[in-house]
Amino acid sequence: MIQRTLFTPDHEAFRDSFRRFIDKEIAPFHADWEEQGYVDRAVWRKAGENGFLCMTMPEEYGGAAADKLYSVVQLEEIGRAGFTGIGYGLHSEIVAPYVLHYGTEEQKKRYLRKLASGEMIGAIAMSEPAAGSDLQGIKATAIRQSDGSYLLNGSKTFITNGWHADLVIVVAKTNPAAGAKGTSLLLVERGMAGFSVGKRLKKMGMKAQDTSELFFDNVRVPADNLLGGPAHENRGFICLMEQLPWERLQIAIGAIAASQAAIHWTVDYVKERKVFGQPVAAFQNTRFTLAELQTEVQIAQVFIDKCTELLMTNTLDTATASMAKYWCSDLQCKVMDECVQLFGGYGYMWEYPITRAYVDARPQRIYGGTNEIMKEVITRAMGLGGK
Repeated sequence: MIQRTLFTPDHEAFRDSFRRFIDKEIAPFHADWEEQGYVDRAVWRKAGENGFLCMTMPEEYGGAAADKLYSVVQLEEIGRAGFTGIGYGLHSEIVAPYVLHYGTEEQKKRYLRKLASGEMIGAIAMSEPAAGSDLQGIKATAIRQSDGSYLLNGSKTFITNGWHADLVIVVAKTNPAAGAKGTSLLLVERGMAGFSVGKRLKKMGMKAQDTSELFFDNVRVPADNLLGGPAHENRGFICLMEQLPWERLQIAIGAIAASQAAIHWTVDYVKERKVFGQPVAAFQNTRFTLAELQTEVQIAQVFIDKCTELLMTNTLDTATASMAKYWCSDLQCKVMDECVQLFGGYGYMWEYPITRAYVDARPQRIYGGTNEIMKEVITRAMGLGGK
């Protein structure tokens, strides 16, 4: 195996610390959370108390000013453990950075410390019933009123952390006639009149992750809640595009961590499980299948580590991140399918981690932009774009 060189001893010490947190605060409860369809809010506060939320935020806003490699470690450990109910990544690495990078000073002071402590849980509302990967097709509108506020109307669906969310970054059209150039980001808080959370959506996998519908019926959003203030009106689509490389790389990081974990589980299983009087590992088909999977995961890990190096120098481009997202999520689904097959009938039993990992892997090819959209992004970078 190729030795990884990304992490320092401090990063590895953090890995040990976060792994202990997972073992104590998440592992004993995750199965119950899958049954109820959401994690307990207490696990957010405990993560905040331990400094595991918004770690890359500056200290003045409640973070630890940590480099993104600490976030990579956290994503890997959650992926390795298969605890897909934990929405820390979206909260800390998508929602909070939007506020940090584009928010006004007042917005940063109002929200970031509460996000870092776990007092507030964050979500971002992009997808709609008729607009998923096609962000330009968003129908939600936020029309500016005479007093400067915005009247927000529309609905969102498939919103991770939506059930718990205290702060939602809502993507809406402030100038519907301008297409993508008329998109803005609004900071909507739980309790605003007209904002309601719909039912928790029952999913094939990721059963402990609260995924909800959100509805906005004449929600009056104060002018101060336009992310970035007046200068950022109609600049929402630009902000979304700027953050996509890191968001897509996060999916790839989790995909490879989960794939490697699946291989480890399967290796252990086939050594112990006997068929026709010998371990499943004794069959050439088993060994060759695992050799192929391990080779592909090793190749992917090297690529992801290189992408992470580019991220650290702010040189990761959208096309490369799209390659990482599509390739690694496709590979994740392949690994899970092959490993379930090697588990035989037990691979179909819910109490086995490989079974849950199999169904949890499938949406990786859909969210963050479908893998078909990723290929469109790549071809456009190659000069092959269509309309």
